[in-house]
Amino acid sequence: MLEGRWKLVILFHLFGGKKLRFSDLERAIPAISQKMLIQQLRQLEQDGIVTRIVHAQVPPKVEYHLTEWGQSLCPALDELLTWAEKRPTPGRRKRSAPKGQ
Repeated sequence: MLEGRWKLVILFHLFGGKKLRFSDLERAIPAISQKMLIQQLRQLEQDGIVTRIVHAQVPPKVEYHLTEWGQSLCPALDELLTWAEKRPTPGRRKRSAPKGQ
């Protein structure tokens, strides 16, 4: 459900009960194409993680927010971020003592 490059980034921006419009998400994630953002949001909606709210007005106003189940991912993803921050710097490994010493 969370596979792909962009889903975790989208979820990060929606955590904390935020309701964001499509254009807000586009601005928050400038490297994602419009097509990919639409595709990822649709998949997250189908999986029950994100809710799409369409307000009856002209022009149409569409907002996205996490479902209660989607919001329950927050602690798990916080742990994942904490784990990632502890990653050793690439190329810097602990040096072992030379053999024979």
